[in-house]
Amino acid sequence: MIKTNKIPTILGIIILLVGTFAGVFFLNMTQVFRIGADALATPKNIRIGNITDTSATISWSTDKETAAFITWGDSASNIQKIENETANNQKFFNHTIDITGLKANTPYFFKINSDGTSYDNGNIPWQFTTGAALAVNQASMPVSGSVMTTSGQPSSHAIVYLTVGGYLMSTLTSSSGNFVFQLGSVRKPDLQSYLTVDPAQTLLEISVVGGPGETASANIFPQSARPIPTIVFGQVYDFRNLTANGDGQSPNADLNLPNNATVSSKFNVATTSGTPAPTSVILESLTEGEVITSTQPQFFGKGPSGESITITVHSQDPVTQTVQIPKTGSWSWSVPTNLAPGAHTITVSWVDSTGITRLLTRDFVVQAGELPSFQASGSAATPTASATPIASGAATPKPTLTPKPTATATAKPVPVTGDLTPTLLLFMMGIAVSVFSFAIWKLAEN
Repeated sequence: MIKTNKIPTILGIIILLVGTFAGVFFLNMTQVFRIGADALATPKNIRIGNITDTSATISWSTDKETAAFITWGDSASNIQKIENETANNQKFFNHTIDITGLKANTPYFFKINSDGTSYDNGNIPWQFTTGAALAVNQASMPVSGSVMTTSGQPSSHAIVYLTVGGYLMSTLTSSSGNFVFQLGSVRKPDLQSYLTVDPAQTLLEISVVGGPGETASANIFPQSARPIPTIVFGQVYDFRNLTANGDGQSPNADLNLPNNATVSSKFNVATTSGTPAPTSVILESLTEGEVITSTQPQFFGKGPSGESITITVHSQDPVTQTVQIPKTGSWSWSVPTNLAPGAHTITVSWVDSTGITRLLTRDFVVQAGELPSFQASGSAATPTASATPIASGAATPKPTLTPKPTATATAKPVPVTGDLTPTLLLFMMGIAVSVFSFAIWKLAEN
């Protein structure tokens, strides 16, 4: 009987199988460590504003609506306190969380938890330092404004940033798209004293962040920022040449009854029904960058009854016409001449009730064709998260069945005893798979 050495080969196969199973295990562990780390939920544009001696506001955005909270503390190794964004775990694109109860001139550290995953600043917490304790500034200088989408709708829960002399302020727009800042609380960049704001010369730098891809910016002086002209996403405004619009104070209201008033006097507030009249001019028929198929398009929208608006189409031969909004509050206007195919811009201007000239601008493209006017070129779809591919374990090789040799009259080949080449190859493959998988796991863990 011929004795063959099969044990090393079997050992090599066992080692390869162990390495394969180890690879599957470590790759699965990699997936466990990455659960929830959705790229769309990753905080971006993280900013720290409204810093005083006792509070600060942390703000950021995500590419999908997420629920969030902050963990914070007074040292990098003691981040135990939690500040929730909302009480009912609502999800938003934009996030702001106020941290209060702080001490003056003290460093603080924080991490952001977005949809269940904790984020930091490259394996270290984010950090900020509070300012000096100051007496309440008696100077009052409110500025306000509103933000609208490109379709003319109020933008709610957008972050508005206001930079004044190097000091950052931030707030969220209301459900009606409005926002307010108090310039009396602006500090110098070192946070040790208040900044003196000159209504005619101190520049206010405004930036707005809405949903994914929605941004706008504006520059204005305080004397013209009560209120700031409406800001529309996709636009960059320079309002520094606007005429000062008064002291920004609301008119006094006399609520005292006349001396001869009686119980039967008609001091009743009239009730109204239906849709409230628009307070600003809106262009409804066109979105920013839309492709239209008519060379004589019709534009329409809404606005205050009786308001005169000037409509200008900027092309090779500009067309301008003034239209008065009828009592219905709906206006329309058709271009009297054919527009050449290509890019054009429409500007709607009017003087509002405060005497400020307002502008509404849209870019569009004329593409000649037989399709109905204002056929949209396709609105931007909300991005959806694509499925993250999950690495699967290396497939265990199945042994190939070797057909039995047909018996012949010749002698059987004598197997070579002690050939370790297959064993060494299998052993090296098993070790390589194990080391590679372990390396991936450690990288994922870090």
